Amino acid sequence: MRHLFIINPAAGKRDQSKELSTAICKAMQNRFDPYEIYVTSSPLDACTKLRKEASSGEVLRVYACGGDGTLNEVVNGAMGFSNVIVAHYPCGTGNDFVKTFGLENVEHFQNIASLIDGSEFPIDIIECNKRYSINICSVGIDARIGADVHKFEWVPFLRGLGLYVCSLIYNLFRGINQPLKIYVGKTTLSGTFALVCACNGQYYGGGFHPVPDAVPNDGIMDCLIANGVSVFAFPLLVFKYAAGRFKELPKYITRYRCNSIEIESDSPLTINIDGEIIYDRKLYFRLLPSALRFICPKNVDLPVQKADKQASAY
Repeated sequence: MRHLFIINPAAGKRDQSKELSTAICKAMQNRFDPYEIYVTSSPLDACTKLRKEASSGEVLRVYACGGDGTLNEVVNGAMGFSNVIVAHYPCGTGNDFVKTFGLENVEHFQNIASLIDGSEFPIDIIECNKRYSINICSVGIDARIGADVHKFEWVPFLRGLGLYVCSLIYNLFRGINQPLKIYVGKTTLSGTFALVCACNGQYYGGGFHPVPDAVPNDGIMDCLIANGVSVFAFPLLVFKYAAGRFKELPKYITRYRCNSIEIESDSPLTINIDGEIIYDRKLYFRLLPSALRFICPKNVDLPVQKADKQASAY
């Protein structure tokens, strides 16, 4: 078995590649498995490197050292290779996916030795238009806000939350809702909608927690569909949605526990896939059960599924 540590130097607030490389070498010095440290140089470089190394057929443990974007690249590179096992060393800005395993356990994912000694579990993956998501996909106002943040980077002294506030205001003027046709199992929904999210994990967007009991290994995709709302109702919708309190707004938000959703639109949609953005008029979210082997650090287990009798299953 080989170990491949893929480091994204652009993750987080500063380049951590030197410190990480030193910590990795220290953690591996008394082990006999061969390993390689690879620092990426451009977007999708992690995918290319991983596919090249995985093609040998040898069992390969790959550690995504970066944020959720780095993890997404590694996951997309690993799909289709049964010999690849994925781990995440979170050192980005949001580090949202590992929060699914408990906020108190995030620090264990940031212990390289614990990751190396960790256990592997099969987890589900969401496929969206031939791309793959380990965490959360969405389409609607939230995806548009995230995609348009870069439009305001030219503003002097505007950073972080300020960029998101500007993007939020910009998209409110563009309109919250979009006309969509949505297919969930045998159900067809047609009208205007604020957003649709498909959850394998629990957190995204730096802290949004839409489905607190979503589990990445239960063979079910937890989806929330938010109907069209007015500008006045929007703040309440966002607050409840972000806090995982969607059940308090049955008028606006419906939960579906399903295996697939298809969405059609007359105009291009902004689609969020683990923070990465694509555009299309048609899309699908499809669950692939146990499609990836994922490493949990030593003494950390997968979250346990909780029953929800109010959810609709298809």
